[in-house]
Amino acid sequence: MNILKKNIIFGIAATIQGVAMATFLFPHFIPSGGAASLGVVLNYLFHLPFAFTLWILNASLLVAAVKWLGKSSVIWTMYCVTVTSATINFISPLIEQPISNVIQDLIIGSLIFGVGIGILFRMGASSGGMDILALILSKTKGLPPGKTLFWINGSLLVLTGVVVDWTIILYAVVCQFIGTRIIDIIYKLPLKSRELEVVNGYESI
Repeated sequence: MNILKKNIIFGIAATIQGVAMATFLFPHFIPSGGAASLGVVLNYLFHLPFAFTLWILNASLLVAAVKWLGKSSVIWTMYCVTVTSATINFISPLIEQPISNVIQDLIIGSLIFGVGIGILFRMGASSGGMDILALILSKTKGLPPGKTLFWINGSLLVLTGVVVDWTIILYAVVCQFIGTRIIDIIYKLPLKSRELEVVNGYESI
């Protein structure tokens, strides 16, 4: 039953994240995190394929996740990455133009994005990319995952702005600021004892 509950909750959270990205952020070309930004920089400077860079980055972080977070957490992360990707692939063709102006979509998208990631973090999983590194630091160093993710992604986004273009990156920094504040709010919400058992149960699967 716990596994079924986690499948449902993780699936919903990953879908929420995908909806935010495909509906509100991507139509304005706003990168949703540091992994995508790093891929852009390496492609711009060294012409490395974007997909190759992301694969190597995620594979390396997942290897680290096995050591620090356990095989169970890595499996759940791969599940979440798959659901998010499927959601984006499904929605993107349906969004021919932005829903609204860039500021309104940025705010709405960032709030929804933060909710999705916050639920995943609270349940001990992530959506891949720099989320994995933030979760590792949270587990090993006791750092707030939202603030940690903000500084990691923010640094990479600033680097992208210096190398490529400032305009979109400024929006991305705002997205990270709003989204990570929501992550920490959700992460710190008190849970009842029974709920806490369900949350921590992934370690014993």
